Amino acid sequence: MRVLQVIAGAEHGGAELFFGELILAIKNYQKAPISIVQKAVMRPYLSRLELLEKGGVDVTALQFGGWLDWRSRFVMREEIKNFRPHIVQTWMNRATKFTPLPTMRQPFVHIGWLGGYHDMKYYQTCDHVVALTNDMKRHALDAGWSSDRVHVIPPFAMLKPTAPITRAQFDTPEDAKVILSTARLHIRKAQDILLQAMVDVPDAYLWIAGEGDLRKPLTQLAEDLKLADRVRFLGWRTDHQALLREADLFVLPSRYEPFGIVILEAWSQGCPVVAAASQGPKSIVTHDQDGLLVSIDNVGELADAMRNILTDDVLRKRLAQNAQRTYHSTYSQESVVRRYFDLYEQVAMMGSYAKAA
Repeated sequence: MRVLQVIAGAEHGGAELFFGELILAIKNYQKAPISIVQKAVMRPYLSRLELLEKGGVDVTALQFGGWLDWRSRFVMREEIKNFRPHIVQTWMNRATKFTPLPTMRQPFVHIGWLGGYHDMKYYQTCDHVVALTNDMKRHALDAGWSSDRVHVIPPFAMLKPTAPITRAQFDTPEDAKVILSTARLHIRKAQDILLQAMVDVPDAYLWIAGEGDLRKPLTQLAEDLKLADRVRFLGWRTDHQALLREADLFVLPSRYEPFGIVILEAWSQGCPVVAAASQGPKSIVTHDQDGLLVSIDNVGELADAMRNILTDDVLRKRLAQNAQRTYHSTYSQESVVRRYFDLYEQVAMMGSYAKAA
């Protein structure tokens, strides 16, 4: 089976990272029930190009510009003509828009990948879509899609082995409780709420791994709240595995979070989680079973949840153990890749709903 994977995303981002990791995971899957040959079409970002090419994947680079970008549309038609894919999987809106309809001479099944709560008008030419959560599937169903054409497959955690770190690197006492939060510094991520909650979590240290436009105002807020001696802004980090292994608790306070793959990262490392109940986390986390959920923008609830986990060893261990079970059964790389193989086999047999152009 031949699968053409197409993305027109930014240089950095969760969806863009998962695009490359999934392609390589499918290629290297040892228990593959069928043989799949993939080709990738993407913007010319060097790091991702090198990752895929070193992994043995053929890649075509396209600009995916605006409506006047006739060259990208022409090259997409040529790629489909020459590669003759059984399936074309387009990642998010722009790649889907640039993909032509199948024809009698070049039939294929078109799968769209939803990275969030996108307007479903962009996916009208797709035969099927992949949603990351059941709530995202509900979003597609509300737009008129039939249930048999919307398939829920989550991403998997993409942690890479990294060198160990020490708390001393971040001026943190060895016996302190460490709370970790990884996200870009953005209003949607609600680090302001997390800092306010830290006032009522005495003695704990907060590590914030991320960068963004709010670095200065958040730093100032920490000083205004007299937290500067317990809060560490670590900047942009790629060693999440090492950070999680030093953390006692992971917190995701986001106001808006379509999925929340960082929760899976924490679960995979046995780190208990507290998250605000935005769309993604409330679809992933079962409250008081594999994590604790709190109301969005509720400083008091967040502080109580963090204190409860940090002061109750039995609760902390139970949440961490249950979370690892959830991760391995539903969100591990093998589990997710197997579901993509099942999907590809299923839709290839069903054929395209689209009328040949």
